[in-house]
Amino acid sequence: MMHGFIPPERYFPYLTWKEIEEMKDKENTVIIQPIGAIEQHGLHLPIIVDSAISMGVLGNALTKLDSKIPAYALPCLYYGKSNEHWDFPGTITLTAETLLSVIWDMADSLYRSGFRKLVLMNSHGGQPQIMEIAARDIHQKYGDFAVFPLFTWRVPNIAAELLSKQELEYGIHAGDAETSIMLSLLPEQIQMDNAVKEYPSGLPENSLLTMEGKLPFAWLTKELSKTGVMGDATVASKEKGDRILESLGDGWVQVIKDIYCFRQPVK
Repeated sequence: MMHGFIPPERYFPYLTWKEIEEMKDKENTVIIQPIGAIEQHGLHLPIIVDSAISMGVLGNALTKLDSKIPAYALPCLYYGKSNEHWDFPGTITLTAETLLSVIWDMADSLYRSGFRKLVLMNSHGGQPQIMEIAARDIHQKYGDFAVFPLFTWRVPNIAAELLSKQELEYGIHAGDAETSIMLSLLPEQIQMDNAVKEYPSGLPENSLLTMEGKLPFAWLTKELSKTGVMGDATVASKEKGDRILESLGDGWVQVIKDIYCFRQPVK
């Protein structure tokens, strides 16, 4: 099925052009663009992880969303800007310019169709800045177009309650959280026999500089990890993944509701 994890009645490409033309309350209808990546995730996870998480979390949320709230999922943008991983076979990366162009063109098309609320639902940690640039430029071009550059994992969720302190700080790629949620979404594609625990090595000590956060430095995955993993995948479980997925879905239900009610501030 083309809709995958998304409820078919919430899958935008299943609509006809006439249904879109006659849609009521189109200016408040929430259109959600899932954005992932095709990139290495260690020896135990497939390269579809970020895209699968976008679609899985969004599908969970749309299944629970009140049917009175109009919201639709676009097909996932599977390719992202993943050049930090390009030393690992299988990673497919777009340039920042290409990804921006795709998002801009997609937004132009939605605007011409009468939609005025767009969510960029990004699940890849290497491209939040691109979402923010795209959103600002789209809104500057169309003042009545509300655009939301959101990261899938930043809605309220219980992941922090289930992960170790070390994992919360350094488990940023293919570790406990991502492996657990993939065990929930695509268990047959996970090779737990190959799961490893590997945290980034060679980081600055006693320094304000970090991989991510307020004072980051640029890095490539090969400089920090031999396997492509940054985290502890060995402690992942489907039970944790089910709980994380449900909590992320609940968080996204609330965000979609808030976006449906949102009105752009104006003076």
